[in-house]
Amino acid sequence: MLRKIATPASRAVERWLPGAFVFAVALTVVVAALALLLTDTGPRELTLAWGDGLIGLLAFMTQVALVLLLGYTLANLPPVRRLLARVAGLPRTPRAAYAFVTVVAGLASLLSFGLGLIVGGVVAVEVARRFRDRGTPLHYPLLVASAYAGFVIWHMGYSGSGPLNAATESGVYATTLGMDVVPVSETTFAPWNLAAIVVTLVVLAVAMPLMAPGPDDEVREAPEAALAVTDDQADAAAQEKDSPADRMETSRVVTLTMGVLLGLYLVFYFEANGFALTLDIVNWSFLCLVLLLVGNARQLAATVARGGRTVVEVLLQYPLYAGIAAMMGASGLAEMISDAIVGAATPGTLGLFAFLAAGLLNVFVPSGGGQFALQAPIFAGAAEQLGVAQPVVIMAIAYGDQWTNMIQPFWAVPLLAVAGLRVRDILGYTSVVLVLTGIVFGGTLLIVGAG
Repeated sequence: MLRKIATPASRAVERWLPGAFVFAVALTVVVAALALLLTDTGPRELTLAWGDGLIGLLAFMTQVALVLLLGYTLANLPPVRRLLARVAGLPRTPRAAYAFVTVVAGLASLLSFGLGLIVGGVVAVEVARRFRDRGTPLHYPLLVASAYAGFVIWHMGYSGSGPLNAATESGVYATTLGMDVVPVSETTFAPWNLAAIVVTLVVLAVAMPLMAPGPDDEVREAPEAALAVTDDQADAAAQEKDSPADRMETSRVVTLTMGVLLGLYLVFYFEANGFALTLDIVNWSFLCLVLLLVGNARQLAATVARGGRTVVEVLLQYPLYAGIAAMMGASGLAEMISDAIVGAATPGTLGLFAFLAAGLLNVFVPSGGGQFALQAPIFAGAAEQLGVAQPVVIMAIAYGDQWTNMIQPFWAVPLLAVAGLRVRDILGYTSVVLVLTGIVFGGTLLIVGAG
């Protein structure tokens, strides 16, 4: 059944969906048109808001670029490649491979969204490489789609920006709204959210293999370029010279010393803050491991140079999304969308309506933290008026934010850069994921709202 839905959907998307950059440009035009038609914002004001907003994600863009670059470098060091190859050998059949990649990416995403994207992409590549070596055909677009499908639960986990924002004294609830903070024990670690995580992972682990090509369908195996492996250690040794500069570049001491120092900082950080992951700490953890495992500075430079291709689209596209978010905020379009949906809600359906509004807004503002800052004041006030518990709307916004990532290429770009595919290659499959997870998330919020 799912294969009959996924196959034509995948073919239609491959034919009609433009590249991720064209998608971002088209979305910019659509948001500008809606803002001009539906709000009082004039062309000059909107253009200034857009232009000023282009820099809004520069710090975040650098963090994501480092996640990609360091994650790629770590995954391509010989010791890590050997470990990943062993892990990738666990699934023995194509169907098991799709389920395995989904679950691994999902568990990594619960810990950190950046980790989930990198781990998902790298494991998909390693599994594809292992199946190629065995001579077993594996549909690579579905395998990479499985990795991205696991990302659909990231905002329910430890690094969920919405619940963390609501739980901190400097967050929206305490500052903007003047309300009590909402601890993560009532949101992220609420029994109903944990149950929804388990149900979602089980549904996806069952569903992804069911979308595999049938006996008469084409199986697209991974391109050789995506699976190519270069031995940087051998390259570095071949270039070794007798000069003092060359001996320093090929010395293990240099990188090991920096790795130990950075590891010491991380120990002190976690000792002082507990297991509080931020995107910066994820990056420094990656860098620490890279420095501890890499052979020398020359090997590091060679691997990083090849990894640069993973960050190109992020650097090109993310300013466009920052401009879109600025237009949504400055024109009041984001608030207008949320207010319209809140107006139709009842106490039992507010969570569902907040989820749908967040899902819609995420298409235009695909940033969990930015979206929460826009929507939390609206839905927190509605929850107070209707007598709905605040954790319901907090997690509803989180669910909506992660949900429509399945049809929004913003977050797919990093993973696809690692895997060597285009967004059109996977979106037919992840559209099915959107439908399935929408049922789980919406049903969860209706059950909790009714209780």
